[in-house]
Amino acid sequence: MTELAIFEVLRGALWAAAMMALPILAVTLVLGFVIGLLQALTSIQEMTLTFVPKILAVVVVFFLSLGYMTRICLDFFNNTVLPMISN
Repeated sequence: MTELAIFEVLRGALWAAAMMALPILAVTLVLGFVIGLLQALTSIQEMTLTFVPKILAVVVVFFLSLGYMTRICLDFFNNTVLPMISN
């Protein structure tokens, strides 16, 4: 295996990991911004107010995007790992 092949596999793996994390991170970012804005506007400083909705949102988004994440893993495997095995 050449250095170029190793870098291509690593690039593909990092891209797949970033694309799988994107839905969860995006929802958490938006929800954190909205909750922080509401806390600033209402002067509520309760820590659990930020934690509980984010955890619930992460769980919901994880289960909703499970098919998307599986497809990305399968695409990575089919495009990267299987050609290496067949050679």
